[in-house]
Amino acid sequence: MQIAKIYRYPVKGLSAEELTRVALTPGEGLPCDRRYALAHGSTAFDPSNPAWMAKHNFLMLAKNERLAKLETKFDDATTTLTVARGGKQVAKGDLSTPTGRMLIEQFFAAFLSGETRGNPKLVEAPGHMFSDTARKVVSIIGLASLADVERVARQPVDPIRFRANLYFAGGKPWQEFDWLGRELTIGTARLRVLDKIDRCAATTVNPKTAERDLQIPRLLMDGFRHIECGVYAQVLAPGEIAEGDTLEPVG
Repeated sequence: MQIAKIYRYPVKGLSAEELTRVALTPGEGLPCDRRYALAHGSTAFDPSNPAWMAKHNFLMLAKNERLAKLETKFDDATTTLTVARGGKQVAKGDLSTPTGRMLIEQFFAAFLSGETRGNPKLVEAPGHMFSDTARKVVSIIGLASLADVERVARQPVDPIRFRANLYFAGGKPWQEFDWLGRELTIGTARLRVLDKIDRCAATTVNPKTAERDLQIPRLLMDGFRHIECGVYAQVLAPGEIAEGDTLEPVG
């Protein structure tokens, strides 16, 4: 089994960004993964004392499918987020400055007018990760499992619907479910698989068209009697991982 694709999602609910390699740190997710989120104006997130909050406090594909119409890119060196639609830039801001954040917030307030509870706020806190689970994790899905989903769906299913960090090739469908509680080695890193991932309405959104065109949770339940796809893993030992690296369960 080998790592086929690596992705991060710098802003919760916005574009995936492909990486060819990345360094993992114990107890952390991928660097810059879910580093930022667009909170509803009514969300009381305290950056000086950050606590995990459920995803309904933020803009998200499960409720705001129009987010998939946008292409976003985050530049680590300049902390700048660029937002495009149809290949044309529509907003840009340095997220480390009040002015840059305001430019991004104003764009999303207008773009999602009527869909937000108050004006959106771009939020961040040092070391905080806006994950759907309270732990800092790396999400992993086998392409063989997604091929089995396609078999049941009788149509192609874009892996980005599932917004995983690591997609691996090889192995058997749903093999990753057998790794709960076990350790994995990838490159020079070591991880422990913690939980299966329940799938929500975010997966119904086509990442290319922004249309809700495939009822993934219902398809999973009808075809497999569960709504899970992929697993969460915790980084135990540091190391760099890259596309093509072998993924191997330990023990």
